[in-house]
Amino acid sequence: MSNELVINSTQEGERIALLQDKRLIEYHFDRNDTNYSVGDIFLGTVKKVMPGLNAAFVDIGYEKDAFLHYGDLGEQYNSFTKWARTVQSGRAPSAGLEKFTFEPPLDKVGKAESVFKKGQQIVVQIIKEPISTKGPRVSTDISMAGRYLVLMPFSNTISVSKKIVSKAERDRLKRLIASIKPENFGVIIRTVAEGREVAELDKDMQDMVAKWEQMYTTLRTAKPNDKVLGELGRTSSMLRDMLNESFDSIMVDAPAMYEEMRDYIQKIAPDKLGLLKLHNSKIKIFEQTGIEKQLKTLFGKTVTVPGGGYLVIEHTEALHVIDVNSGSKSNQENDQEATALMINMLAAKEVARQLRLRDMGGIIVVDFIDMRSAESRKKVEDAVRDVMKHDKAKFTVLPITKFGLLQITRQRVRPAENIVTGEVCPTCGGTGKISASIQVTDDIDNSIDDLLVNQNQSGITLSVHPFLHAYYTKGLVSRQMKWYLKYYKWVKVVKDSSLGLTDYRIEDERGEEIQLRSSAAAMSRLQDREVEIVD
Repeated sequence: MSNELVINSTQEGERIALLQDKRLIEYHFDRNDTNYSVGDIFLGTVKKVMPGLNAAFVDIGYEKDAFLHYGDLGEQYNSFTKWARTVQSGRAPSAGLEKFTFEPPLDKVGKAESVFKKGQQIVVQIIKEPISTKGPRVSTDISMAGRYLVLMPFSNTISVSKKIVSKAERDRLKRLIASIKPENFGVIIRTVAEGREVAELDKDMQDMVAKWEQMYTTLRTAKPNDKVLGELGRTSSMLRDMLNESFDSIMVDAPAMYEEMRDYIQKIAPDKLGLLKLHNSKIKIFEQTGIEKQLKTLFGKTVTVPGGGYLVIEHTEALHVIDVNSGSKSNQENDQEATALMINMLAAKEVARQLRLRDMGGIIVVDFIDMRSAESRKKVEDAVRDVMKHDKAKFTVLPITKFGLLQITRQRVRPAENIVTGEVCPTCGGTGKISASIQVTDDIDNSIDDLLVNQNQSGITLSVHPFLHAYYTKGLVSRQMKWYLKYYKWVKVVKDSSLGLTDYRIEDERGEEIQLRSSAAAMSRLQDREVEIVD
């Protein structure tokens, strides 16, 4: 199974696509204007205490106050608060916790009003990004994720991922971490640490300790609403978490991003540096890899299931609803139960893929085609669980009800990805009327003639709809070749599915778009030149 990471840099941010065997399975848009990401740590101010909710609302600079529930304070809240106040007052000489005196653990069933006071400054970490009309959700149980380990200050416990099943390996990792971890810091050993040597784990540990020291330095002079420690960007965090898998390539299309990622990979996994490639073709990276087409077909309200049937996906404030339909497959089988099972099994895999692809969280209800057999329903449930086991988000799958409904809860820490697949016609602008399609080739020919003859351009590139691309490049003597024979200059023709059938774009040899004269003016100049030749 091949894994490819493709990153497209835009003015708004980075579009990140993860492909498995050329099929899109994850898509993220890391926006430049997002200042409140999961893992970021802020110095906030308590704005309001809500006894009825046993929580407080904390101002961290976002338009909506962050929500801090008593249950998210963590057992060592008193110790962490004491340390933060000591740092802010300048009485903590270093970031280390070797000589720190712990406070009594927080009561697990306490009341928010006994802990919070209006106007109190508090250090919090975002655990859920702002979604819809809600502000971020935050916690004071601070943790710092590395590639192999998660560092937890004010704790001395060492935990191992449940996915590492070998007792010998679990014991080995615990012994290694116990020998290298700083005093009064707890550690969670991630699944990818299995089989790793002490040098790799120690390097990861030192990186996280350096983060803690950076937070200490920033906190000493921080003002309310300041970010005291930022989590890695979505791109770097994906590399950190996923570079352990069998990647075949990582492609980026921006030199600055390429250098940034090169430095990061050099730091965390130098042996993987050869996988990073810079895309420098004039064809857009998402176009060339087929991602653009997949985005348009996979993010609509209706999604075709490979092998038969289709899904209808609806989003509401409270939950997501997915309806499974048989389509034309229902006419191809005589056994209704067998048909329902076959379509549901195919749909189950696509449903699991869609949850990960769109990053859908909260409650998801899937309406499968009715099946009488309990055995058939169990097969469909198992198929959903089997595909979702690769999902990094926490989830729960309940048994299918007698009405054919499958309920799934999936961890929601970010807004679901939503791509508008319906488009305003780029040619008519939504009016419903376009210029005569038969005229587009004449307009292109006139523009090419004007640029190559009257403006003496060379090395130009013509971008057109795929249908027009075939029209200009196919055939024994293509129209593209006829241009060369006529002007003795080669015109590169590339296809761009984002253009309308009657749209086109021409770029110069530097890749900059040429502002074309109107077709009427170009035609007039062409006719004048023909008259001169006749005379």
